[in-house]
Amino acid sequence: MGEKHGHKHPGKSSRDVLSAGDVLKNLDLKKGDKFLDAGCGDGYISMEASKLVEDEGKVYAVDVYEKSIDALREEIQNRGITNIETKIADMTKKIPLKDNSIDKCVMANVMHGFVAEGEVPEVMEEIRRVIKPEGTFALVEFRKIQSQHGPPFEIRLTPADVEDVISPYGFQVQGSEEIGTYHYIVKAVKTE
Repeated sequence: MGEKHGHKHPGKSSRDVLSAGDVLKNLDLKKGDKFLDAGCGDGYISMEASKLVEDEGKVYAVDVYEKSIDALREEIQNRGITNIETKIADMTKKIPLKDNSIDKCVMANVMHGFVAEGEVPEVMEEIRRVIKPEGTFALVEFRKIQSQHGPPFEIRLTPADVEDVISPYGFQVQGSEEIGTYHYIVKAVKTE
């Protein structure tokens, strides 16, 4: 019992309901970019991103769940991928990256959990710290509709909710659009 909202799903993947290609298409990820997959889960978005940033770029795959990172490390090794760095980290405490080091960051299906747990300030301070000025922060969330996929309806966020959550931390929202059947993406730029 003890769990407040029942929304923490370690190791659960969105791979089946959300296309990594569709997410990254919205980011204009380029060769040489430094990319952060914040709350990477099994890392399927990280692996797609690694092809786009190529050898000149770097993908940082960060998740709090050791099992997810272990599985991703194994897959990276099996595929011979050399430009992904995995990190086990609690993003509410510290993202183990330098200040202003990330060009583009995606947080997919994670923010609703931080909102429900009241952990937004800690996470957003860290996200703001690691993204470069003018860098992109993109959040992917389940649309606020009833569906069998994703978190309980009452903790889902609308694009307007997401904007309210991230705007106080120096991010200017550029817009949002639906991706796939269940999701939307909100893109923002670090302004300060």
